[in-house]
Amino acid sequence: MSARMLMSGVWAALIFVVLCECIMLEAQLQVGFYGSSCSMVEFIVKQEVTKAFIKDRGVAAGLVRMHFHDCFVRGCDGSVLIDSTPSNTAEKDSPANNPSLRGFEVIDSAKARLESVCRGVVSCADIVAFAARDSVEITRGFGYAVPAGRRDGRISLASETRNLPSPAFNVDQLTQNFKNMGLTQEEMVTLSGAHTIGRSHCGSFTSRLYNFNSTTSQDPSLDPGYAAQLKQQCPQGSTDTSLVVPMNPASPDITDVGYYTDILANRGLFTSDQTLLTNPTTAIQVTQNARSSLLWKSKFAFAMVKMGQIGVLTSTAGEIRANCRVINS
Repeated sequence: MSARMLMSGVWAALIFVVLCECIMLEAQLQVGFYGSSCSMVEFIVKQEVTKAFIKDRGVAAGLVRMHFHDCFVRGCDGSVLIDSTPSNTAEKDSPANNPSLRGFEVIDSAKARLESVCRGVVSCADIVAFAARDSVEITRGFGYAVPAGRRDGRISLASETRNLPSPAFNVDQLTQNFKNMGLTQEEMVTLSGAHTIGRSHCGSFTSRLYNFNSTTSQDPSLDPGYAAQLKQQCPQGSTDTSLVVPMNPASPDITDVGYYTDILANRGLFTSDQTLLTNPTTAIQVTQNARSSLLWKSKFAFAMVKMGQIGVLTSTAGEIRANCRVINS
């Protein structure tokens, strides 16, 4: 059997597995959910994402991150969009999300347009899911069908963002965190590849540069040349919260496997990135992903669909918010 035929067989098997799993995943949600009630929804959301991306390429990473942060707290219910009030600090204003999350204005613009043509029909949670998919696609990742039908939650608590994985997590902590959300270790490694686009504030990783532990100031697993570059960009003791660096310097606006090749070169930005080499199984997955862009992009698309169904509200649960920032009165 030729190598080409073997690879064709492998891809056929992978596609079969993905299709079978998607059938199970779509038990609660449905691709084409708004086909008769608001047929323009995905077109409108994509227009708004595209307009924002033309102005600021970094917004794509922000929208992918927003979907992730929404789903890992109370499920994918749009609760990350709710504004704080005098009596409640919402998710978006927790240290885990502020100032790192961005792209809220894109969701607002899409929602406003949808309310003008399909009043009270499209949930904010679905808009976030569509926008994340469009962001992956516009940065050269694989597009994928988004099962929809989510409804919006009415509760948003900053205290609950503790469910989000920390950039300081080790591989065991990451594995458990994702397992708590119904995601496998391999899906954790796959979804971590989202760090191939976007930027990070210095405070998320400077402990690796200046205060690693009691015996060494710099993380020994970090490539020395890369560490020197990061120190120039993030000076020790700086209080400037606007300082940011690209998470994948070679191609910060392209959804590619640069994240994994960086890790193999000891240039993972966060502890939670570089730690993937400390476990034999995840290290193999990092290497496989680095070697095959097609494989990783396919796995990433499927993992995004699965992640997007964590703890969803459907049917009569929750509500359809008129304004994504405020629960309905």
